[in-house]
Amino acid sequence: MYRKLPTPLKFISVCLCAMLTAFASASALSAVNDGSADRPLRVVLVPADGGTEDGTRKDFQPIFNAVAGATGLNFNLRVGQSYGAVVEAMCNGAADIAWFGPVSYLQAHQLGCADLLAMAVSDGQSVYYSGIFARTDSGIDTLQDVRGKKLALGDINSTSSFNIPVAMLLREGIDPARDTGSVTMAGSHANVLSALAQGLVDVGGASFDSYEKALNAGAISASEVRIVAKSAPLPYPPLAIQPHVDASIKARLQDAFNRVHTLPGITPEQIRGYGGKRVDRYTSEVSEESMAEVGDMLNAVTRDVKQNILAAGNAR
Repeated sequence: MYRKLPTPLKFISVCLCAMLTAFASASALSAVNDGSADRPLRVVLVPADGGTEDGTRKDFQPIFNAVAGATGLNFNLRVGQSYGAVVEAMCNGAADIAWFGPVSYLQAHQLGCADLLAMAVSDGQSVYYSGIFARTDSGIDTLQDVRGKKLALGDINSTSSFNIPVAMLLREGIDPARDTGSVTMAGSHANVLSALAQGLVDVGGASFDSYEKALNAGAISASEVRIVAKSAPLPYPPLAIQPHVDASIKARLQDAFNRVHTLPGITPEQIRGYGGKRVDRYTSEVSEESMAEVGDMLNAVTRDVKQNILAAGNAR
């Protein structure tokens, strides 16, 4: 089933200066992880597949295995319990590399805990899309029809299952906390789509990658769950690296990710990205400016807006 998120999430409520202090004290710890067998580079992934090791971790293990073979570096992969937990892992010295959503990356980058490392490429682009989806029997044909309906959203730090759907609704003059019939904080894209499939909610926010994955797996049916709105293109969820990882290690990683689709020991079917979707390759030619554009899209999704939605979710 799905769960509510705690209110408020720890890393939202903590003081910025305290986080920076924690990062500073942990920087030496992260720097000693050099990718040797005894000190592998610690990789933490946001829980994009409902938080399961069997989903997200298996999507990325073949890629890191290939990079390990090309560089001689060792990796230890794990999946964080939440988006916020992955940010904290990077900022408290418990991780050297992370896979984030764009919003979570911006949070860590602004705290000085993460720099861009690599990003997936599909059809020549490094973009993906968020969407708002509804049950076909809900009477929802446009975003204005969301008023009074039961809404599901994912992790509060998720770009495409929370922040962008909320921004899309706010742009239409709809306050999710005030103008919907109820709010369910489902915790993940998969849980949002599951709640729709079960008829527990009328409408929800998720990424198009997650929607397509659920369709292909038979978890939802296009005859029961339809697309209501699609976002503008978003920068693809990036891999990021701790700034204190040695520059020579970063350079080796960038070179390997640029060539990962050609490396021995990996097949095209194993080059995967967000939601387990097959991608063509990875690139280290990534732009902080394009990531910053996501922040501009989310100016209306303030801390007060988030807290009001969490309060509405906890009141159900």
